[in-house]
Amino acid sequence: MRFLFLLSACCFQLALSSVLRNGVSELKIVQSCSNPVYCQGELLEVVQSAKIYSDSKTFVDMSQINPENVTLENFWIFMNQTKGSPNKSEIAQFVADNFVSQNETESWTPTDFKQNPAFLERITDEDVREFAQKLNQIWPTLARKTTADVVENPERHSILAVPNGFVVPGGRFKELYYWDSYWVIKGLLQCEMYDTVKGMLENICHLITKYGFMPNGARVYFLNRSQPPLFTLMIQSYLKSTNDTNFIENIIQCVETEMNFWSDNRTIPVEKDGVTHMLAHYQSSSNTPRPEAYAEDVRTCSSYPDEVAQSLCYQSLKSGAETGWDFSSRWLFDDNGGVNTNLTHIQAQRVIPVDLNAFLCRAFADLADFYNTLGNKEKSDYWQERSDIWKKSIQMVLYDEEEGIWFDYDSQLQKARKYFFPSNYAPLWSEVYDLSKKEVYGRRAAAYFVKQGVDQYLGGIPTSLLQSGEQWDLTNAWPPLQELVVLGLLKTGNSNATELASTLADRWISANMLGYEENSIMFEKYDAVVPGQFGGGGEYTVQAGFGWTNGVAFSLIDEFYTDS
Repeated sequence: MRFLFLLSACCFQLALSSVLRNGVSELKIVQSCSNPVYCQGELLEVVQSAKIYSDSKTFVDMSQINPENVTLENFWIFMNQTKGSPNKSEIAQFVADNFVSQNETESWTPTDFKQNPAFLERITDEDVREFAQKLNQIWPTLARKTTADVVENPERHSILAVPNGFVVPGGRFKELYYWDSYWVIKGLLQCEMYDTVKGMLENICHLITKYGFMPNGARVYFLNRSQPPLFTLMIQSYLKSTNDTNFIENIIQCVETEMNFWSDNRTIPVEKDGVTHMLAHYQSSSNTPRPEAYAEDVRTCSSYPDEVAQSLCYQSLKSGAETGWDFSSRWLFDDNGGVNTNLTHIQAQRVIPVDLNAFLCRAFADLADFYNTLGNKEKSDYWQERSDIWKKSIQMVLYDEEEGIWFDYDSQLQKARKYFFPSNYAPLWSEVYDLSKKEVYGRRAAAYFVKQGVDQYLGGIPTSLLQSGEQWDLTNAWPPLQELVVLGLLKTGNSNATELASTLADRWISANMLGYEENSIMFEKYDAVVPGQFGGGGEYTVQAGFGWTNGVAFSLIDEFYTDS
């Protein structure tokens, strides 16, 4: 069977060590991208190290007033004039003279926006219906398209132009993002904005075609990493709502290109019980500070004694960012393989994540389904076989029979990381397990949830049970993770699981409504302890908008508050 083979423990450890330190042991520097202003070079280092902005993303999102060669020439003149040691105020003046914070995207009103989509009439609770109406009005405020100047002068900007309008997350996130778009798209489809969704899918296809994968977001400094691969699920949601099967032929090559990217660049051998499986992990190839968090990364990795260790630390931070969970105790290790609360100890590449492998397993099956629709049996069979093998490996490596749930796997120590995370429920949500035993899996997963005491949190499902200060930990509750658990449990059909799912959905929607009533804002994350209060922690202040929060709210309202 392809991808299942035997490998000695000794050889496995050597192979793993090579994988984890690929490109680092000999200090081969791999930059964020080739751009000499936004991704690498002394200009970036000087400006970001000066910390002239409270949010490091501010500078790399600015546009150059002059062509790139002039910007660089002006920088070297500036460095010569300041004898190579400019102070903070001088650096701020250089930036003001050569960069400008301009709108690289402009407001855009989707032509398919509806004031009162039919979905609203199916909501049985009057208060929830009123709340959903307000959410629907947020979509136009988050709708953008790239400006003509970005298209005509791409070298002056860090943003990547896309052909169609799109919906952004909100706040500091002003560009198209990858996994955010899945929940945005689900919400847009509920609101009958089919053309907008099709355009967003074409935008993602455009970026995959140009770069070989879908970046974290539409910025040049994101070209070193991706995000959780949900593109096929976006397409499936669109097809379910529109039955536009002709669209498959236009986009199929993009999907296969992305699946090959993950298969070729993000899989490693993982041993359990004497058998080695190929499973996926997150791993950026770049080992320099993130341009959008340059000073923060330098500070985080500065405690390491040499450049090799610092480079591995930078690579680990970028790999952590690729997970979408930037950052979490989920990726932090102590010397014994347990959990650390210090970001310096991040080793995201070491983790075989439940959710990533569940997403990929489902994506392979989706691609097989697309090829089947097109009548290409050979390709359909190939990708279905990949999915079947992945599903078996997920069960053998990640499922814990005693606890009745899936756990991340430590590929270095070859053992499960038995901690609660909502991502443990991703196989239920993705339906990549033995569906003939749905009721059993649902019952056991619900029991594990209660056993961990997670049902006691009234503001939402916490991201973990460890309060590390990172934003993907306690007490923060993130919208996508609510859906993973709630819909994962609901799909099993088990009475305990569905009852728990209904309770959790009600708590989440109530918290969203309370927060909106108090602030007239939807937040990117909430507090699991205090219903309706926004979350905190991490590298930046909580952001408002908010694309995936709105999408998840629509998703759960549709499941639990409508008459059909």
